[in-house]
Amino acid sequence: MSMREERHTDVHGGEKYSLPQLHGVLVLNKPKGLSSNRCIMHLKRLGQKKIGHAGTLDPLATGVLLVLLGQATKISGYLLEDGGKTYSGTLRLGQTTDTWDSEGKVLTEEDCSFVTEAMLRREITAWEGISEQPVPPFSAAKLNGQPLYKLARKGTMVERTKTVYIEHAGMLEADLPFARFRVRCHSGTYIRSLAHSLGMRLRCGAVLTELTREYSHPFGLESAVALSDLLADPSLLLRVLHPIRDALPSWPAIDLSDTSAELVENGCSIPLSSVTEVEGDRAILMHGEREIALAERLGEGKAAVWKVLRGLTALASETQHPRATSP
Repeated sequence: MSMREERHTDVHGGEKYSLPQLHGVLVLNKPKGLSSNRCIMHLKRLGQKKIGHAGTLDPLATGVLLVLLGQATKISGYLLEDGGKTYSGTLRLGQTTDTWDSEGKVLTEEDCSFVTEAMLRREITAWEGISEQPVPPFSAAKLNGQPLYKLARKGTMVERTKTVYIEHAGMLEADLPFARFRVRCHSGTYIRSLAHSLGMRLRCGAVLTELTREYSHPFGLESAVALSDLLADPSLLLRVLHPIRDALPSWPAIDLSDTSAELVENGCSIPLSSVTEVEGDRAILMHGEREIALAERLGEGKAAVWKVLRGLTALASETQHPRATSP
């Protein structure tokens, strides 16, 4: 056992496995039936106290959930600037629920026998483009600091809309009243809202019954690791964790000298002339294999500098190589 890995017994008599705090991005294949936050709680039990995720998935959904460990929690605001998400899912016609998916309370049952495959294909394709989307009342969106789902549970159904952009939408197959589809969209899109709105347009109702996030920029399902595998073998986390730079592929990495690295770690800007010239106005500043800061180019000519946006330096006691493995 390496890297100060520890095992100890929890209050239920089972074995808990504690790793040091790691820093990087875990591409998790979220299982159906667990909330994103519940997945995070399981991973916290592996010693990962500083942890978060980018892009909530409902309990119904499976697929790519980007989990940010340690210093990687600081990059959440930059993750999806250069790309979006891809989902595949299944909807059912002829029903509405209070949550707009199949896990909610059924509100109406309507005849949908008049809907043809051609009609359904046309309505799914119509999702493409920019539109105003209703926000599900049972969602994590907030009003005055309160999640809408908490208000909905108290009987207050808040009506809100948001602007979304669907890059592509298409039907994969139909077995009426069910249909499978795939969409590419920007962050913040509610897929169950797409199904709900389609049902309203067809005047028969529709709910989302299955959903898989296949891609969340820049990672796909092929990179994802099952939560069950991690819980069965926690040392797997040491082998599958991606360094922060993998999550920001459009940001060039700049390797700094010892002197420049020390300045950056103290929050100082460094002259543009002191580093190798790169394209773009943002970069990841490195010292060897360590990511030490996200930086932005400011100024012109001799006055140009790299200014620190977010420092990424961990405490010496926490720093672990993301690719480390157990013997």
